[in-house]
Amino acid sequence: MSAVTLIDTAMLDAISASARASARLRVNRNFHPNNEFPAHRLLIGIEPGSYVRPHRHLDPNKSETMTALRGRLGLVIFNEAGELAQTILLDPRGATLGVDIPHGTYHTVLALEPDSIFMEAKAGPYAPPSEGEFAAWAPAEGDPQFGPYLEKLKNLFD
Repeated sequence: MSAVTLIDTAMLDAISASARASARLRVNRNFHPNNEFPAHRLLIGIEPGSYVRPHRHLDPNKSETMTALRGRLGLVIFNEAGELAQTILLDPRGATLGVDIPHGTYHTVLALEPDSIFMEAKAGPYAPPSEGEFAAWAPAEGDPQFGPYLEKLKNLFD
């Protein structure tokens, strides 16, 4: 029998430290044993300045559940044309802790304060993003335009 894994403040502190040290300012802590596993459960530490390109999961089995454990997160939902459809503040101390995002929904998440961590659950196995999953109307990670775009998204929550 496998040992129970505790999700405690020591684990969250370690995840936040790893995220701060990461070039992308975010890091995953997976609980699923491999990418082929049928259920993916993970913690994601994300810091302000990390850019998650707006994307969607086209596979009808890939709806995604996110629950804030620490910090404040901004979730932005877009329509097909890249226009703002909804903003959601995720805060474990606030009214909304989490969200379930249906497959096919364009979304992004950003850290609104340091040491933000959320839990994510979705079906496996992992597959690299397919054609049409990244939003063509949003800059790619590493594109010089991602900075101003991320700032525009952050301003939605000010």
